Amino acid sequence: MAQPHEPAAPEAATATPTSAAGTRPTALGTAPAGPPLRIGMVGYAFMGAAHSQGWRTVGHVFDLPRTPHLTAICGRDATAVRAAAERHGWAHAETDWRALIARDDIDLVDICTPGDSHAEIAVAALDAGKHVLCEKPLANSVAEAEAMTRAAERARAHDRIAMVGFNYRRVPATALAHRMIAEGRLGTLRHVRVTYLQDWLTDPDFPLTWRLRREHAGSGSLGDLGAHIVDLAQYLAGEPLAGVSALTETFVRHRPLPGTPTTGLNASRTLHTVDRGQVTVDDAALFTGRFTSGALASFEATRYATGRKNALRIELNGEHGSLAFDLERLNELWFHDGTEPADRAGFRRILVTEPDHPYLDAWWPPGHALGYEHTFVHQARDLVLAVAEGRTPEPSFADGLQVQRVLAAVEESAAKNSVYTPIAV
Repeated sequence: MAQPHEPAAPEAATATPTSAAGTRPTALGTAPAGPPLRIGMVGYAFMGAAHSQGWRTVGHVFDLPRTPHLTAICGRDATAVRAAAERHGWAHAETDWRALIARDDIDLVDICTPGDSHAEIAVAALDAGKHVLCEKPLANSVAEAEAMTRAAERARAHDRIAMVGFNYRRVPATALAHRMIAEGRLGTLRHVRVTYLQDWLTDPDFPLTWRLRREHAGSGSLGDLGAHIVDLAQYLAGEPLAGVSALTETFVRHRPLPGTPTTGLNASRTLHTVDRGQVTVDDAALFTGRFTSGALASFEATRYATGRKNALRIELNGEHGSLAFDLERLNELWFHDGTEPADRAGFRRILVTEPDHPYLDAWWPPGHALGYEHTFVHQARDLVLAVAEGRTPEPSFADGLQVQRVLAAVEESAAKNSVYTPIAV
């Protein structure tokens, strides 16, 4: 998930939810707690703050078999990481992720760094006997994601688990959509269309942060936003994509280096007076796809949709009905039941705040809405349950690898003039 407030340089230190669609834990305080689950986090900016909120809150909302402890947070800037530890409630601060992994009071390592460090940290943590949560996209390349998945398989043999953080699966409305589709409410799937639109790069003088450099981010809007919508589409459809045909574009190819003063929105005024660097990732990606069942899909991911702040929308059409979701109205799900008589059929709004909706028996009375931050609470809850039950969580590293293969196929197709490109297996 991208926002314009990310730091300009990587902060990595150098020195299923099956329950979401069904069973939920009992009300707070009715079950005995087991041993604490001691968390170590690498990274402390936007995603670090979001994950911290989730870990800090989850035990106060859900009755869990193990209580998360915010043991240590890690980042390479000692002053900044100590401030983050104090602000977010972490007991200790580290400046070397290797030292964090080596601590014997850490059970689970949560990775919230730029993508270029995901593989090294995750593999080291799993091989050291830690559980791992890694923020999406899983890696910067298929090769890295494959290495991470192999490490997760090795760790699984020793009762350690690994999950990738696609938090939009944890919106109650999308979890409800998943349940309804699995129950057959749409029948055979025909179409999936997804867009993820933001506008934080429309200013050509926005600086060249790490998200705009391939060596750190892997890709641009494709990995940042496209990974989310590929995972969400496959999660809801219940099947993987088989192939894609794609276009990508970089609209502004040079941007001011971080810390360089600029003179305004007009790039031509600053081109000769401001030090600029090359943007090496895509600004927008547009692709069509086909699921293994033959259902068709379309995807659009851009950070140049002027006026759109965090507009993720998905619609699924099947032989018996349709479902539609809009992240900017995340407590609502729209459903059309095509089996109803024509004189009364139509899309109807489901307000997803009832206690028998996914996750919501632990929150507020019906009609009291949740927000973006609650997805990270739900993510933490599902991972704690998976650890306690000794089962592979969803989405697993294998799921993250499959998304990475889709992203790689999109880039390959775009480089070959949109030729249809099968997803590697």
